[in-house]
Amino acid sequence: MYGLRPTKVDASSANPYDGLQNRTVFQMQADDADKGGVAALDRAFAILGVFQPGERALSLAEIARRTGFYKSTILRLLSSLERGGFIRRLDGNYSIGPEPLRLAQIFQESFHIREVIEPVLRQLSDDSGETSSFYVRQGEYRVVLHRVEPPRSVRVSIREGERFPIDRGASGKILIAFSKPSRATHDAVRERLWALSYGERDPDTAAVSVPVFGPNSELAGALTLSGPKDRLGASDKMRGACNLLLTSAARATAALGGDHRLFAYGIALAAQFDFALPGETQKA
Repeated sequence: MYGLRPTKVDASSANPYDGLQNRTVFQMQADDADKGGVAALDRAFAILGVFQPGERALSLAEIARRTGFYKSTILRLLSSLERGGFIRRLDGNYSIGPEPLRLAQIFQESFHIREVIEPVLRQLSDDSGETSSFYVRQGEYRVVLHRVEPPRSVRVSIREGERFPIDRGASGKILIAFSKPSRATHDAVRERLWALSYGERDPDTAAVSVPVFGPNSELAGALTLSGPKDRLGASDKMRGACNLLLTSAARATAALGGDHRLFAYGIALAAQFDFALPGETQKA
């Protein structure tokens, strides 16, 4: 999950599927087939959706608890998912199979930007000492397409393929601001070309994110630096991170066939911007 390493786990929030409310959410997702989907597929996707990073395997009882589905229904769907390589049995329990990894690799390759973004991320992480990442939008989520973590004991740790709600975090603001239709609430982000986050997803982290563009100023994704709030959240550190990101995004944009001149105003503005403004430190 998105957080600091090492970290303390709050027992009250250790399992995001505790309680009737979360279970009902998955039932509602599966029932969306009435709106034009296929019920069996929606339920299968709901089952896959309850597996989280760091969990080696789940029991049938736990899957039933998290989804709210009958065990008989789950067993039928697990059988199909296992044949397709999406699920595998592990010591009487169930874990994610190899097929999602193959699809994830195809997903990454479909953007044709790995060779551009990965060197940029490595340089950003080396220069800043923080975690660098590149997000793309997937509906109402932001997905970690690529990431590089620094060799520090305390750092923000995320995994490629992880997804987070798009309405929280610096990268989410960028992906919303430069998506169509545009929102008036994100006019300032579009103007200056960066977004900040102070403890929005994790109270101990801070992040800065900027857009990367392709041809015709189409958004390619959000380039992000994130770190411990007490280290990265200081005004001078945020300014330095923002400058690094903007210049790196300009180079990446040029390499992808976009117009690097789009970043000139943002770079000039960042040099004089007060990153400690109270309005910037409030949670969005």
